[in-house]
Amino acid sequence: MEFRYLPMTESDKKEMMEKVGITSTEELFSDIPKKVRLNRDLALKKPTSEFQLMKELTQLASKNVNTKTHTSFLGAGVYDHYIPSIVDHVISRSEFYTAYTPYQPEISQGELQAIFEFQTMICELTGMDIANSSMYDGPTALAEATNLSAAQTKRKKVIVSKTVHPESRAVIHSYAKGQGIEVIEIDHKDGLTDLEQLREQLTDEIASVVIQYPNFFGQIEPLAKVQEMLADQKAMFVVSSNPLALGYLTPPGEFGVDIVVGDSQVFGIPAQFGGPHCGYFATTKKLMRKVPGRLVGQTVDEDGKRGFVLTLQAREQHIRRDKATSNICSNQALNALASSVAMSSLGKQGLKQMAWLNMQKTHYAKQKFEEAGVSVVFSGPSFNEFVVDVKQSVSELNQALLSKGFIGGYDLELMDPTMSGYMLVAVTEIRSKDEIDAFVEEVGVHVG
Repeated sequence: MEFRYLPMTESDKKEMMEKVGITSTEELFSDIPKKVRLNRDLALKKPTSEFQLMKELTQLASKNVNTKTHTSFLGAGVYDHYIPSIVDHVISRSEFYTAYTPYQPEISQGELQAIFEFQTMICELTGMDIANSSMYDGPTALAEATNLSAAQTKRKKVIVSKTVHPESRAVIHSYAKGQGIEVIEIDHKDGLTDLEQLREQLTDEIASVVIQYPNFFGQIEPLAKVQEMLADQKAMFVVSSNPLALGYLTPPGEFGVDIVVGDSQVFGIPAQFGGPHCGYFATTKKLMRKVPGRLVGQTVDEDGKRGFVLTLQAREQHIRRDKATSNICSNQALNALASSVAMSSLGKQGLKQMAWLNMQKTHYAKQKFEEAGVSVVFSGPSFNEFVVDVKQSVSELNQALLSKGFIGGYDLELMDPTMSGYMLVAVTEIRSKDEIDAFVEEVGVHVG
């Protein structure tokens, strides 16, 4: 059989044209000015059989470099972590894989409970009172948090550290423009937020201060010191955090943070060309009616049996723009389920062990780089990632590393021209000692 799906036949085409009262395809598009039309056939190859097409695409795909063919030390927001095999087994089940928005709780208890468990685990990791059912990704969750802070405080300025992921900062700027919010960016000092500059910018016009923990360079920001500065301020404290790191680091909630957001890609979601991901949004009970997206609550039916429902926000809130808190009214249910299954499979001790391995292997890699004569740029403790000075074009070095079977680190010159020659290296729990040693040796050869 040549076609997996039934193609449209000429008789199908004729019947449709008769139905809408036209005699040709040209007539169908007659309202579109000819000057904006392509006016030629698309430059595509001639149609072929399914078998030949699959063969060609497979050959093309085999040319790709990926984490199965090469050892990856690339992070910068998308990480190569261990994914328990049970994750795919669960999310591939049809009742989850094809599930739609669970507006009817009487037929959606499985989906609702899965979302509720995700919310619960995020609260436990972040130390916050309440979490939503997930958002599209970490950057949009962070931008929603800054918008919420402006609405809650009725102020129009937010302070964002430059140690926050550059793509997250870009999304914040995009969201802020529509709301008329001014974004003030604070420089970093030795890889950490410049606290003196932060103190100077704090005024009674500031809606919130945004910090990443661990930050974009992998450094552990001093949240307690930032909170001290905000103690006498009405400005809110917003933290973007890697949830895996919270398996070992002190949860942001213990520092009096108002909103914690992040991306759960680190739990059960493969890199898959950069998306889709799964953002989380956690906050205090005081703000629970301002949370974007949806929330699942636990209740009991008339027989006292436990059940789950969408709560606090009605669908109509998102249809009537004047009453909406956000333009996001959906969630990443399938990816949230993947993260929930991964966290459940690891368990509390397993998650803590996984986080500990990330810290220890990162520390080991830093030591090996120093021994190889490659400078580690920033001092202080770090999680997952750190910066090295390779004293040459990182993009050119990464091309050389590819030929040796390595996916090198992120070129920081892409985000800041003053950081030319700086590579952001990611070391996760699945990198072995031999892989780390071989990578350091290869980088050392080029730097030496």
